[in-house]
Amino acid sequence: MSNSAKGRMLLSHNFDVSPDVAPALSREEFAEVFRLGLGDRRSCQTRLINHPHWTVEILFELNQFSPKQIGEFCAQALADQRISQGIDRKSLPEILVLGGVKNTPPSSDSPDALQTGDWGVDVIEPLVGANFLQGISWDVTISSKPVDEIFKVELKDFNS
Repeated sequence: MSNSAKGRMLLSHNFDVSPDVAPALSREEFAEVFRLGLGDRRSCQTRLINHPHWTVEILFELNQFSPKQIGEFCAQALADQRISQGIDRKSLPEILVLGGVKNTPPSSDSPDALQTGDWGVDVIEPLVGANFLQGISWDVTISSKPVDEIFKVELKDFNS
């Protein structure tokens, strides 16, 4: 299979809630969430990376999954992890997964840095997702980007 069929996504974690709501995750624990959560999808490979911002690399087959689908799997994996920690569904923080493809030259040639064509994805646990999105001016940020170069996944209302 050619390299053009592989997608690459780097994840960061923005934990924006009190540890009283949900315990903070170490880099290793965060990576383990996705190793386990995507483990049943054979074409997805995950690994912990050594980078100050990015924590997890996910490689996936573009002919099997879209970047947004991978984002949805990631959101569900984190929700499943939080539920397995015994957090009541009513108390779970919202989960946002915001992704964008890198179109500019890389700032580093490190294999653990975001490279042109990779997806940079922020996995966020805010108390109120809408407030977080407003705080980062999400709508303004994405307004000039082609729709196939960004995605947003929101998980909330875990009661159902």
